[in-house]
Amino acid sequence: MTVEINPAGIWDSEAIADVAAATFPLACPPGATQDDIAEFIDDVLSAERFSEYLTDPNRTVLKVTHGGSIVGYAMLIDGEPADPEVGKVVSLRPTTEISKLYVLPGNHGTGVSAAMMNAIVERAVDAGCAGLWLGVNQENIRAQRFYTKHGFKRVGTKTFVVGTQLHHDFVMQRAL
Repeated sequence: MTVEINPAGIWDSEAIADVAAATFPLACPPGATQDDIAEFIDDVLSAERFSEYLTDPNRTVLKVTHGGSIVGYAMLIDGEPADPEVGKVVSLRPTTEISKLYVLPGNHGTGVSAAMMNAIVERAVDAGCAGLWLGVNQENIRAQRFYTKHGFKRVGTKTFVVGTQLHHDFVMQRAL
């Protein structure tokens, strides 16, 4: 599958929000309620929020397109981890967080996610980063396998709030 990966622009906010709304529920643990997922999507993954993210100088949103449509995206956050506990376990500096990396279900297993990860690594190397880090739900085995395959190792844990529920993530890091 031939895809293009480019920085998103503010004009992509609505399309990326649509992809986020379709993909985020797939990564949630089985106990997450539909109400909590909907609240998270409304609060964190709306077109308005993506417009904010796309104008934040510390964030980069990459979009992956196929046939003219956005089929996935990644959000990267440069700088120190906001959570001091994560900052203690992420040892590589300077670092970039992979805050989000999602691909629409019809594109799973096609190489789109791997292409996106390669683009993320290339961007981080070009920016002079020593490493990348991310949080992944402890019950999301598929995502953990993907990240391990791409050189990430578990270095700690953190919590993640979805609506009214507290979830537990592994913190994973990769040296560049």
